[in-house]
Order: sequence, then C-alpha cells, then structure tokens
Amino acid sequence: MGEQRAKGKWRRVTPEMRRQIMRLAAQGCSRREILSKVDSSMGAVNIVLRPLGGVVRKEMLERSGHRLRLEERVEIAIGLAEGRSYRQIGRHLGRSASTICREVSANGGRAAYKAVMADVRADRRARRPKATRLGANPQLCARVITDLEALWSPQQIARRLRQEAADGGSLGTVSHETIYKSLYIQGRGELRRELARCLRSGRAERKPRARIERRGRIANMVMISERPAEAEDRAVPGHWEGDLIVGKDGKSHVATLVERSTRYVMLAKIVDARAETVAAALAELIPRLPAHLWRSLTWDQGREMSRHEFFTVETGVPVYFCDPHSPWQRGSNENTNGLLRQYFPKGTSLRPYSQDDLDAVAISLNGRPRETLGWHTPAEVLTPLLVAGTG
Repeated sequence: MGEQRAKGKWRRVTPEMRRQIMRLAAQGCSRREILSKVDSSMGAVNIVLRPLGGVVRKEMLERSGHRLRLEERVEIAIGLAEGRSYRQIGRHLGRSASTICREVSANGGRAAYKAVMADVRADRRARRPKATRLGANPQLCARVITDLEALWSPQQIARRLRQEAADGGSLGTVSHETIYKSLYIQGRGELRRELARCLRSGRAERKPRARIERRGRIANMVMISERPAEAEDRAVPGHWEGDLIVGKDGKSHVATLVERSTRYVMLAKIVDARAETVAAALAELIPRLPAHLWRSLTWDQGREMSRHEFFTVETGVPVYFCDPHSPWQRGSNENTNGLLRQYFPKGTSLRPYSQDDLDAVAISLNGRPRETLGWHTPAEVLTPLLVAGTG
C-alpha cells in the first residue's frame, strides 16, 4: 500500500514524498500536476490521495508557521530558566507576548514548563478527533441520511434545514460541505460510505469530469436566437427545454422535458429514437398541463427532433434549436438529465421502465427543493400556476 514500482524494483513512498503530495493537493493541484512536480508515479499519488476521498484536511499537513515548533518551545524553556519576561521571550522568537503567556500557562506555568512535554501535548490536541456536527447530533444525522436516501443533494439538505431552523425547527443546521466530507473522508463514520451512491455523481471521491456533446443537422430549424425574449429571463412560465437520455448500447431512450421557470420535469417513454416516435410521445404529454403552460420548446440539434414541424402543427408549440455544441443554452435540461442518472445509471437499459415508473421518478424530482427556487420544490412553484390562466 505504501510502496510504488520504479525501474523494475519496489521503493517505498517516503514520509517526505507523502507530505509533498498532500501539500500540493491542498494547494488545488490536479494529480497530473502533482506528478509533474514530484519524483514519483501516478500509483504513488493515488496511494496517498485515494484514502482521503479527494479531500486534504489542514490537520493532515505538517504544522503551519502559526503554531509553535519544538525548537521554539526549547527557547521558551531556556528563557524561563533565565528569568526573562514573556515579552522578552516573544521578541526573541518573533512571537507576541500573549502567545508565550498562553503557551506557558497551558503547560504547567513558569515553574513546571517542559518543552518536549508541551510539544507532545500540542500535537496530541491537534490530532485529537473532534466531534463533528453530525457526530454530536444523532437526530440531525438521521435526517441527513433519510434525505440522502431520497436522493436529495447535500446542498438541498443543508438549505432546507436552514429554512426549517429559521421557522423554529429544533434539529439544527449543517453545511453541505460537512455532508460531503462525511461521505468522502474514510474514518469519519457519521455517514455510511455506501450513501455516496445516492449522490448525483454516484462517486465517493471528488474528481472533475467533462462531457462531450454530439449533435446532428435538421432542416428548417428555427434557432434559439429567435425564441421570445420572455423565455430568456424565465419570468413567464410555459417555456420548456427537452432532450433524450440514452440507455445501454444506445438501444433505449427516455424523453425529458423541463419547464424553465419552475424546473418542473416531465418524462415520456419512447420505444425508439426515430423522429416520428419522439414527436408522438411528446405530443401525448401536452394535455397533462393547461395550454397557457405550453409556449415553446427548446431542443438541441439531435436528429430525433427532425419532425419538429409536425410536432408544432399537432400541438401548437413552436420548437427552437440550440446552437451547435452549446449545452448551456438548455442548462435546466442538462442539469435535470444529470439528476436523472441517479435513477437511471449510465450503462443500464431503460426498456424495463413503464410510463408509470417514469411518472414516479418525475414526482420524486419535482418534490426535491431547488436553490434557484428559493429552496421550494418545482411542484410547489407550479401548483399556483395551474389555475393562473394566461395572464
């Protein structure tokens, strides 16, 4: 575990090498950047960082310049033996008199101060496990676990708890970063590591990941630049974004629709990705909501929407197309498709899911609070609009 292969031999990852790797990781360097600065291998870098879950805590690093070192404590002991004042000792070390006073008072006073024992105690205090917010509050921890199992994100959980605390709730609050660290860092113990599977990414380690967009070409497209201005600022409900998510081997698909103003989600089962099939499946969703909530649909340039003119004639909903390689123009839908991968992981077939199954997933997503909605749920925001009419 603590060794790496080099030039046909095994050599140990030295303590200094381990500290250097951790220091670079704490500075925000990627693993390849660390590798370029350390005489090591990628295996050694992974050996050091993987058990930390991609998180390097400050207490894992060597002592900072703000903390007294052993050699400074020796100087303090010598100064005390010579009868110097705290101010004189501090001036000699470049420390404040109050720092010296606190150090001596915490370690037996002038008469009993021992440099080595003081350093041992300081190191022990620094390494001592401290009760975390979740570890000290079992009820709060249980609530976080329940919400994670309901596929809420750590940020959604944290902000909802903050709202409840403001309304007089007694559970208390916890930051989303604390939840992430409790999942990522081995040995903290408040949250079971397997709960990391409930995260949107499904990973128990922080790792950047890029996505690649592939788009087709469609005749008679109306581009997003011609979409009504009211759709851009999301002030008027009824403007939707759509896409397909793809199952194993590209042989199964689900159509996804997201309303831009409320982030309300609708899903449609489709038997194949032919344009006729997609247009018909989407048209069946339209009657589920009042007509004033269907003003436009924005899609990428996938060939599955090549029958957009037929769809518009059948439903009265105009279709606008994004620019090539511009997924941010359908940001709400891209985000929702990522959330849906918690229910439909990549590499699994979507064929076994019925429309009832998809409706249940949509209900679950629409019941999750969103930061952009002031931590209300899409369903809560949509409900008053159902009877609001066209005004």
